Amino acid sequence: QVQLVESGGGLVQAGGSLRLSCAASGRTFSNDVMHWFRQAPGAEREFVARIRWSSSITYYADSVKGRFTISKDNTKNTMYLQMNTLKPEDTAVYYCAIDNGPGTQRYWGQGTQVTVSS
Repeated sequence: QVQLVESGGGLVQAGGSLRLSCAASGRTFSNDVMHWFRQAPGAEREFVARIRWSSSITYYADSVKGRFTISKDNTKNTMYLQMNTLKPEDTAVYYCAIDNGPGTQRYWGQGTQVTVSS
């Protein structure tokens, strides 16, 4: 069973930075895609960024492009989200997820709260 555990959330002032981590376990990861999503209060969950496990190809939502960087460490089975120049509208619960592409089962972490004060 795949397990994902996020960490690194917290409270930060606007303009500050945070780095989230997502530790994956449960099987060997090879052709997977790892994602970051977020959900603000009263809003739907939205895509933030993704990275391919094998190729490290990345893709970002327009709202975070240039401010957030997704990366991974295959030796630690861990994915990261470096968030810079944070804005109050980045406040949300951030979730990591993993799947093998469209139509495959997606596993989710429990989420970590990020709060950006103005």
